[in-house]
Amino acid sequence: MPHAPPPNPHTLSIAPMMDWTDRHFRYLMRQVSRKVRLYTEMVVDRALIHGDRARLLAFHPEEHPLALQIGSSDPDLAFEAARIGVAWGYDEINLNVGCPSNRVQEGGFGACLMADPERVREITRAMREAAPVVTVKHRIGIDHLDEYRHLARFVETVAETGVTVFIVHARKAWLQGLSPKENRAVPPLRYGEVYRLKQDFPELTIVLNGGVRTLDAAMAHLEHTDGVMIGRAAYETPWAWAGADQQVFGLDRAPSRREVVMAMLPYIEARLMEGVPLRRIARHLLNLFKGAPGGRRFRRVLSEGLLDPTAGPELVQRALEAIPDAVLDERPGKAVAAR
Repeated sequence: MPHAPPPNPHTLSIAPMMDWTDRHFRYLMRQVSRKVRLYTEMVVDRALIHGDRARLLAFHPEEHPLALQIGSSDPDLAFEAARIGVAWGYDEINLNVGCPSNRVQEGGFGACLMADPERVREITRAMREAAPVVTVKHRIGIDHLDEYRHLARFVETVAETGVTVFIVHARKAWLQGLSPKENRAVPPLRYGEVYRLKQDFPELTIVLNGGVRTLDAAMAHLEHTDGVMIGRAAYETPWAWAGADQQVFGLDRAPSRREVVMAMLPYIEARLMEGVPLRRIARHLLNLFKGAPGGRRFRRVLSEGLLDPTAGPELVQRALEAIPDAVLDERPGKAVAAR
């Protein structure tokens, strides 16, 4: 009997999120899921070219598959940023065409580029000269350019460069009048337009992003799209995605929370040896037991202990004492067939 074909590399991913998807959170999520695709925070092209590359780009080998997201409005700078990302070992270079913040708009990149698909075409053409895998993350529209025909024209124009993966946040962005936080919640979700993109461009990989809070919801969207990208729900409830390797990728075994935390301890030791403060790593563990028995006490012990600059891995182990063994050793359900 033939094996089911493996899911495409973008079937399930964790969105790039400023201040959240740093290397330490990504390492945590890699322990939760071996297969989910991870993304960096957005890095501006000039910062990447002229800044501290080790600080901006360093990652653990276990983080693969891993994508670097860049912000750029200049083809030459985008080319150089992509080249650097490839040299550092990233599996994908992603262009941000979705961030609506004033600071990003002042730089001429992010969501405002949706008004100029020809410019995005030139940027991605340059990036593709430097990187084998280039993708674009964008909105369904901006301001009054929010009809489906504008979205379809944007995708069609950019795809002329050979870009085949489009990650679509299913909300429009208001560039004036709404904050970035409001732009993640106020404009209504319009999933139907993302589904329609897949119908109209079957040759492209269309990944849906926006408002997906559970693994069951992600599975439902996968009936209509090639992939789903999870945003804040991954950070707020990281353990909710522990069944992804089974339900989405067809693996036989999911980790327990004890295994996840135990895997983090040597990682913490290594980073402390490099001078990384424990709080920068352990803050990402605060939600690991959210909603579970002992979870509030775990969070309190860890939070209070992180106020001590001399704290080490033993703080995490002490916080774990609040969690019953049954919770620590529980695993998600049995495997199902891969998509």
